[in-house]
Amino acid sequence: MLRFVVLSVAALLLFLVVRATVMSFVVGLRGGLGGRRRPEAGTRDELVKDPVCETYIPRSKAVARQTDAGMRYFCSGACAERFLARAADEGGRRS
Repeated sequence: MLRFVVLSVAALLLFLVVRATVMSFVVGLRGGLGGRRRPEAGTRDELVKDPVCETYIPRSKAVARQTDAGMRYFCSGACAERFLARAADEGGRRS
C-alpha cells in the first residue's frame, strides 16, 4: 500500500513537471509571456542626435528644447543648457 502511494505521488510530480514544460514551450511559440513580440505599428521610438555631444538617444528619453531653428533633442539637461548658452552667446555677437 505504501509503495502505491509513493508511486502515485511520483507520477503526479512527473506529470506536473512535464505539463509545465510543455505549456511554457507552447506559450513561447505563440509569443506570449516571455516570448519576443514584434512591435506594434507606431510604437517605434526614433533615435535623435544630440547636437552638442553627438550621441544618439531615443526621442522618448531625450530632453527637448524649442529653438529658433525648431525642436532640438538632447541627451541631458546639461547638453541642452550648453547648446542654448552657446546659441545665445553667438546671437549676442552678431548684434
